Amino acid sequence: MQEKKAETTKNAKKVNLLDHNSLKHMLDESVSEIVTSRGYVEDVRMSNVKLFLGTVIIVIALFAQFYNKKFPGNRDFLLGCILISYTKEKNAIMFTYPPAGSVTSTGLVVSSKLPRFSDLYTLNIGSADPKSISAGKPVEFTRSVTQWFTKDGVLVEGLFWKDVEALIDDYAAEPKKKK
Repeated sequence: MQEKKAETTKNAKKVNLLDHNSLKHMLDESVSEIVTSRGYVEDVRMSNVKLFLGTVIIVIALFAQFYNKKFPGNRDFLLGCILISYTKEKNAIMFTYPPAGSVTSTGLVVSSKLPRFSDLYTLNIGSADPKSISAGKPVEFTRSVTQWFTKDGVLVEGLFWKDVEALIDDYAAEPKKKK
């Protein structure tokens, strides 16, 4: 009995409940695991674009450090990078391709919010291409993180997985036809 308890404690996902960023990161990582376990493959193109833009910005910053042009001169480029990040990515955790054998031609955009000084975690699932004919209606839930964590900060994965899988099922469900 002691061995089993020690084994489950070792595999448990534990977080500091007072650290807002750790809570959100733990939940977001778990959501990514759940979505990929359902057959969705992560689309990393946006991450690659961000890495490329980050590299370009670092190179420009190195030149700017030794170049005589100051901040107002490079403002337009910086605003463009921020605008791309804000309009395309928003609060996205991950982008996916459609699952293999699926009739839809779009993947998912999974995003989340956990406002500072709040215990309400909002998870949203929508289409990666909302203008597509096969795009589903976005779905979301907002729940208190207190129902998924013990008082010691251990994530009760079964409860969280059940909630996230129900949301994925809601998104994938066929819309009811009106009579």
